[in-house]
Amino acid sequence: LTALTQYMNNKQKDCFFCVNQLEVDYKDIHSLRRFINFYMKILPGDRTGVCTWHQRKLTQAIKRARIMALLAPTHK
Repeated sequence: LTALTQYMNNKQKDCFFCVNQLEVDYKDIHSLRRFINFYMKILPGDRTGVCTWHQRKLTQAIKRARIMALLAPTHK
C-alpha cells in the first residue's frame, strides 16, 4: 500500500452534526436524505461519518419521518 491509501484508510470522518453544531430533526427532510440510500435504507455511521450519539438520534428521526409520511418507506 502506498502512503496515500494508508492515509485515506485511517482518516476519521467528522460528524456532520457536531461540526455544524446542528440538532437532528425529523422535520428537516433535506438533511435526513443525506443519510439514506436509494432504497431508503439508513446508512451506517462508519459510512457517513456520524458519531454514535448522532447516529442514534438520526435513526429515530428517520423512523419518525417515515411514520409521519414525510419520508417514503420505500423508493417506489
